Amino acid sequence: MYIVQVASEMAPVAKVGGLADVVYGLTRELERQGHAVEVILPKYDCMRYDQIHDLHSIYDDLWVPWYGGAVHCTVLSGLVHGVKCLFIDAHGNDLFFNRGNFYGQNDEYYRWAFFSKAALEFMLKTNRRPDVIHCHDWQTGLLPVMLFEIYQHHGMWAQRVCYTIHNFKHQGPAPADVLHATGLGRLEYFYSHERLQDHIKPKDINFMKGGIVYSNFVNTVSPHHAWEARHTPVGFGLGPTLDAHQSKFGGILNGLDYDQWNPMSDLALPVKYSLETWDQKWKNKEALRERLWMRKENKPLFAYVGRLDDQKGLHLIRHAIYWALGNNAQFVLLGSGVEQGVNNQFWQIKHQLNDNPNCHIEIGFNDHLARQIYAGADYLVVPSNYEPCGLTQLIALRYGTIPVVRYTGGLADTVFDWDFDPKKPREERNGFVFHQGDAPALESALSRANGLYYSHDYYRQLALQGMKKDLSWREAARHYAAVYEFIRHK
Repeated sequence: MYIVQVASEMAPVAKVGGLADVVYGLTRELERQGHAVEVILPKYDCMRYDQIHDLHSIYDDLWVPWYGGAVHCTVLSGLVHGVKCLFIDAHGNDLFFNRGNFYGQNDEYYRWAFFSKAALEFMLKTNRRPDVIHCHDWQTGLLPVMLFEIYQHHGMWAQRVCYTIHNFKHQGPAPADVLHATGLGRLEYFYSHERLQDHIKPKDINFMKGGIVYSNFVNTVSPHHAWEARHTPVGFGLGPTLDAHQSKFGGILNGLDYDQWNPMSDLALPVKYSLETWDQKWKNKEALRERLWMRKENKPLFAYVGRLDDQKGLHLIRHAIYWALGNNAQFVLLGSGVEQGVNNQFWQIKHQLNDNPNCHIEIGFNDHLARQIYAGADYLVVPSNYEPCGLTQLIALRYGTIPVVRYTGGLADTVFDWDFDPKKPREERNGFVFHQGDAPALESALSRANGLYYSHDYYRQLALQGMKKDLSWREAARHYAAVYEFIRHK
């Protein structure tokens, strides 16, 4: 099949969050499985140009209809670690993607409406007719709307759309003027509850809702999160829309790039190891303690790596630190928050515990250190309030580090409790799970993990069972390919 991915991010050239990793990892695996894939991205001025090979112009005069006129664009092609990418460079007065950053502008809705329009216009003018256009998140939510309402009447009638939602919290409510800009007039038509009208602000349209209504298939990034989006508040108001379109909605679990995350070849690790040489892992624990000036003694090392925000369960992260120190264990934290107030809270904890030899808190992000923590820790704590899929628990499992997680989203689909899981026999379990989002529930899981550490044979067994499970992109890409094949023939 011929697939075109349209997204606002792709690792490593334009990466803000997990979306970037998904677009890159899925594309590479689809190509391995024999499909032809191109990725359309904005040409940001702040991209990692050092990661693009042979960047050159392939279409110099793309005029994208916009309001009553047109905006001049150039389209460039380049290879990003073997992935063919097409970059849309918008000239015009707005310079939509020459802002020095990826997101956070006052005209976000116009930027992404224009990008979606430009991607379709480019495909139309260059006679690209992919079997499937795969769109991601609210930024490309208007693309299937424009494809169905405009471009199918100009020769793109056979193209089908798969729309993947990575985070329901950000939906793209926008003013009516966006419709005029893109050529989608007829306000009374689009401002109906069944189409684009926002469920909270009825005077706005909702990009994500448009993607759900107009796409041929919609998915989020884990089966359990798909259920949550329909039946719990983490759908952020889109539950009724998902219910109305439940026949074309599901969850496909993200994968992990096993080339990028591999303890046998990871250059950041002092000592490489594999499933067969897992016993060498402890040397990374000793090296991590040495780097962070922590005490070396026989006690478990718990860790947290990731963003510091409400989604991640801040109150439980704080509680885990103090619980570990009060229960003959150690704790390492690496992370930072967008909100200064959150960072300040953890700076205070850092100062308070700075001289404690059983704790290290690092505010910020360091990829090299993150990898050493994944390899050196005994347990990774992931107490999220909600988690569409989650990447850190997948990395932990790959590195033979046992995850301790809350039962939500993709965490529920990937981590199975050593003591209590009803779905898996003990030989297939890989971590510790708690359900309620409160301190006693967390403490129960931490206590069980802490106790298992001293039963070396069982601790080793559980860590190895986590490493054995294939959580690469292989299975996920097969699921997506099956979806593509299904919607091609609808």
